[in-house]
Amino acid sequence: MDLVTKYAVVAIAFAGVDFIWLGFVANKFYRSQIGSLLLEKPNLTAAIAFYAIFLAGLILFVINPALKADDWKVALGLGSAFGLVTYATYDLTNLATLKGYTTTMTIVDILWGVVLTSAVSVISFFVLSKVL
Repeated sequence: MDLVTKYAVVAIAFAGVDFIWLGFVANKFYRSQIGSLLLEKPNLTAAIAFYAIFLAGLILFVINPALKADDWKVALGLGSAFGLVTYATYDLTNLATLKGYTTTMTIVDILWGVVLTSAVSVISFFVLSKVL
């Protein structure tokens, strides 16, 4: 299977799940926790770079091994681990270095990273398994 197909499937799954969270579920929470730290408009270049790198890592470290094992549970386990490591790196660094970054924000965002990455990994696995 070609990389472009994998990337497209993972990107669509990620964008859909993350859009629901950021757009509807957690918007007020983030503003209440770190509103003073937020830019008026997001830096789109940085956001695109994050998504491009994160999705590449997700394909390399989660999707490819899960497809090779032909097991959605591998996608779930590796997706959970990848989400934990990546989101914990971001959030714990922020908690350690930024004034106003709260422990509550750290915990919620790390948990979201695990849920998001797990869900995207499993969704992508099932879609890509059907494409093969």
